[in-house]
Amino acid sequence: MKLIMAIVNNDDSSAVQKHLTKEGIQVTKLATTGGFLMSGNTTFIIGIEEDKVDKALEIIEKYSKQRKQVMPTAVTGNGLGMYTSFPVEVTVGGATVFVLDVERFEKL
Repeated sequence: MKLIMAIVNNDDSSAVQKHLTKEGIQVTKLATTGGFLMSGNTTFIIGIEEDKVDKALEIIEKYSKQRKQVMPTAVTGNGLGMYTSFPVEVTVGGATVFVLDVERFEKL
């Protein structure tokens, strides 16, 4: 048995969950925040048989696409308390996935 922990952008989480569930893969969904942009993420926790891991990863990869997004940034100038805003293009989306061995599993 394996444990998959997949951190997915909120924009992609519904599609990921829908297609995992469609394949009979049960998931626990947690709202999480983190990363450089401090934006919302969804962390999926999936207990899964080893022979289904590749299918789960295929679904997560297919529905968690990276994309470019323009984000405003603020910079102070000359120590005078003046702020200047300029856009920066960043990559968002995709997934960070951990696959762990499960030493013991019980459903109580």
